[in-house]
Amino acid sequence: MSVSKKIAESLELAERTKEEMKTLQAENENILKQARAERDGMLKDARNMKEKMVADAKNEAQAQGLKMIEQAKAAIESEKNAAMAELKSHVASLSLEIAEKLLKDELANKESQVKLVEKMLGDAKLN
Repeated sequence: MSVSKKIAESLELAERTKEEMKTLQAENENILKQARAERDGMLKDARNMKEKMVADAKNEAQAQGLKMIEQAKAAIESEKNAAMAELKSHVASLSLEIAEKLLKDELANKESQVKLVEKMLGDAKLN
């Protein structure tokens, strides 16, 4: 084999190697593009999932807060009604005690009793 033939074969081999390298580089670039696209997709999915979780947690907290407020309002209304009922009962008791004392004082002597009976009879005739 001659030197010029060996040089020609070496040049041809170098050319094929160069073409293979270009092909490998192009394949590597495609693989890298795909890997970047997958990474970007995964990051986007992770961001979306995070945003959804935050929004869900916020909505849940808001719903729980509203529920607690409603429960507090109901408890306050119940306490208010109980206090009003107790106050009315107390006022009624005091009114009866006052009326009892007034009647005792009013009916303490015979003359007051007669006046009260005459007044009641007069009122009964008018009705």
